[in-house]
Amino acid sequence: MPVFLIDASGALIYFNEPAEPLLGLRFDEVGELSMPDWLAEFRPGDEAGRAFEAAAVPLVIALREARAVQSRLTIVGLDRVRRAIETTSVPLRGQGGELLGAVALFWPDP
Repeated sequence: MPVFLIDASGALIYFNEPAEPLLGLRFDEVGELSMPDWLAEFRPGDEAGRAFEAAAVPLVIALREARAVQSRLTIVGLDRVRRAIETTSVPLRGQGGELLGAVALFWPDP
């Protein structure tokens, strides 16, 4: 299952090997990216390819509103291929309820 993980500031800190074909590169080729940078690189948007404002991106909603979000959207991989995906994004909390970040599980939307 492809996984995309951000920290409490919204920075991309990891994506796993199953995510690599959908994102267009391996994580060790990309590394960590700030939220503005990964939003600019992957350009999450609607089915017509119109980019979302940051506040409308499911993973950002999960982080900022501390709630789970399920959605269909498109992304542009680092190989510059636009792909339709489905995603479930959830906030990650530590002991005492501290918000640690958020994770998106995603898969191709046929």
